[in-house]
Amino acid sequence: MAITEDEVRKIAKLARLRLADGEAQLYQGQFSRILGLMTELSAVDTSLTAATFFGGGEPSGSHDGAAVVERPNVLRPDDPRPFSDPQRLLALAPERDGDYYKVRKVIE
Repeated sequence: MAITEDEVRKIAKLARLRLADGEAQLYQGQFSRILGLMTELSAVDTSLTAATFFGGGEPSGSHDGAAVVERPNVLRPDDPRPFSDPQRLLALAPERDGDYYKVRKVIE
């Protein structure tokens, strides 16, 4: 699957990335190769492969016909804590109003 330079520029704009001269053409080739590989992968026949569900803390057995593979929770606890430098994050905002991000209205 091919991707155009205009599509690369649109993706970069959505990701708020600035592209230097020639980068759109470079990324066009890279994106096209990646999408080509994904197309190849989607063509692989997996009909004889059993589905697997990786469930943390799920009971062993079956989950919608998929074999459940147990794994421990490797994430740290989500404990709230104050952020040490909020001004550093606010400095990255395209627009701000005092100590708040300024965003366009989305709800009438």
